[in-house]
Amino acid sequence: MSTVEERRYSLGHTTAEYERLRAQARVWEAATSRLLDAVALPRGAACLDAACGPGETMRLMAERVGAAGRVTGIDLDAALGEMVVEGLHADGYHQCRFHAHDLTTDAAIAGAPFDLVYARLILYHLPQRVEVLGRLWDAVAPGGCLVVQDYDIRTVSVLPSLDSVDEIGRVLIDGFGAAGCDVSIGVRLPQLFAEVGAGEPDGTDVAGRLEPLATGRMILERTFRSLLPVAIAHGITTDEQAAETLEALDRDAERFPDRPLLWPLMIGAWKRRDVS
Repeated sequence: MSTVEERRYSLGHTTAEYERLRAQARVWEAATSRLLDAVALPRGAACLDAACGPGETMRLMAERVGAAGRVTGIDLDAALGEMVVEGLHADGYHQCRFHAHDLTTDAAIAGAPFDLVYARLILYHLPQRVEVLGRLWDAVAPGGCLVVQDYDIRTVSVLPSLDSVDEIGRVLIDGFGAAGCDVSIGVRLPQLFAEVGAGEPDGTDVAGRLEPLATGRMILERTFRSLLPVAIAHGITTDEQAAETLEALDRDAERFPDRPLLWPLMIGAWKRRDVS
C-alpha cells in the first residue's frame, strides 16, 4: 500500500480495521436497505458500490437485482476487493464483480453508466469530495439514481456525559479533521448535490443508533485505535494519553454499563437523473 493511498483513508488497511468496517456496515444495514427500497431498485439493474470496502452493501444490491443484474464494487484496496468478490461468489452472488479504482482521478469507471450509483462514507474521507461526487453523478444512467450516505460524528455522546467518552470524541473530531476529513459532511449532502449539478435531492434520510455504553463502547474503541497513528502524528494525543483514555473507558463501561451512547448520525440523500 503506497503512502499516497494510506493518506486517502485515515483509518488504515489492517485486519482489525476490515473487521470494524464489516461490523459498522451491519449496524447500518437497515438504514441502507431503506434507501435502496426508497429508490425502487429493480430486478436486472446495474449497480455501482463506490468505495465498497468489505462488500456488505454489494450483497444487499445483489439480493435486490437478482441473477440478471450486475453489481460492481470499486475501491482503492484491491486485495480487499478480491477477497470480497471471492466471498460473494462463494455465497452464490455471481453477479458481483470488483475493479480497483481511484475516484480522485479522471479515469473512467468500468461498466458505467449504472442504474444505481451508491456511496457510503467515502466523501467523509476525501478532500476532493466535490470532484468525486461529480464523477459519481456522471456515472448514473438516465433514469438511474445516485444514493449517498455519510456521517455527522459531532453527535457522539453519552448521557450523563463521561470524561472518557468526551476525550475519545475530541480525538476523533480533531484527528479526522487533521487527516482532511469532513466530520459533518452528512449534513452538507444537499449542498454538495447542488454544487455538482445534480440539483436538490429527491429525498433525504437520517438514521441514528442508541445503545448502552457496555456494548456501544466497541465502536468508539475500534475507531479510536484505528485513528491513533494519525492522531499521534499530528500531536492530538500521545501513546500514554491514549492508553489512559482507553483504561478510563473500560472503567466507565463497567461502572455505567447502561448509560445511553449515541452513535454518529448516518445521513442519506438520493437523486434520480432525468431520462431526457
